[in-house]
Amino acid sequence: MSCFEILDDRFRRLFVGTAQLDRLYTGCRWAEGPAYFPAARSLVWSDIPNDRMLRLDECSGSVSVFRHPAGHSNGNTVDRQGRLVTCEHGGRRVSRTDIDGRVITLADRHDGKRLNSPNDVVVQSNGDIWFSDPTYGIDSDYEGHQADSEQGANRVYRLDASGKLSVVADDFVQPNGLAFSPDEKLLYVVDTGRSHVPDGPAHIRRFAVGENGALVDEGLFADCTAGFFDGLRVDTQGRIWTSAGDGVHCYDPDGSLIGKILVPEVVANVCFGGLKRNYLYICGTTSLYGVRLPVNGAKTF
Repeated sequence: MSCFEILDDRFRRLFVGTAQLDRLYTGCRWAEGPAYFPAARSLVWSDIPNDRMLRLDECSGSVSVFRHPAGHSNGNTVDRQGRLVTCEHGGRRVSRTDIDGRVITLADRHDGKRLNSPNDVVVQSNGDIWFSDPTYGIDSDYEGHQADSEQGANRVYRLDASGKLSVVADDFVQPNGLAFSPDEKLLYVVDTGRSHVPDGPAHIRRFAVGENGALVDEGLFADCTAGFFDGLRVDTQGRIWTSAGDGVHCYDPDGSLIGKILVPEVVANVCFGGLKRNYLYICGTTSLYGVRLPVNGAKTF
């Protein structure tokens, strides 16, 4: 039985009918934050409640513990120097793992107050780091350490090359996944506020990116039709591949839901990997999945 569901004819050329959904690993409590390292042919991802990061060797298929404890890491990405950038619930910070293995803090405070619990992160081609800061890591001890918010707001931030941390958006209930369009002129940001507010948002918003990181709100891009969006990635043609309650949803740049990859678990995040960036890694609740596609992910490093 195919794992692909066609909702629009435009989706037919985005998969091969004989392709199968591969289950690559299981045993997580909440798998999140996949990041692919081309030079190492490996994928690193987070298992937040178990406070560990795991590593898949793409060549051998073996999985090992990359880091434990891991600061209840959530979102991960790779910067243009090939270094791991991580959002940590436990440390309430954005960290970077340098080539020599040292883990350094990039941002943990704004206006002298601790961040909530950085969630997801993306690095722009100019080196600026953008991340979301909801409260999931301080809501309880399940995915971090229970604490009160010092910020009193849930925002999206930009850390520029000089180390200056700026608020770029502050009208979210719970900002979550984020991704740039291939030309970086658009930024997509998920709001999972429905987890905290009845009838709250479970959608993606789109922003135009101006000079010096200024954002212009272009409004609602898509409402989730199954559970919540969470993490998302963009392919070279600007299509959005986003996690949802029943798998991965694919959106055309015009906002149309054109198809799905059905997964037997709630999906938290996705990442294009492989040497040609045409293997989609999928973090389900307890498992890491993957599927090979005839499309290529946009570069995120």
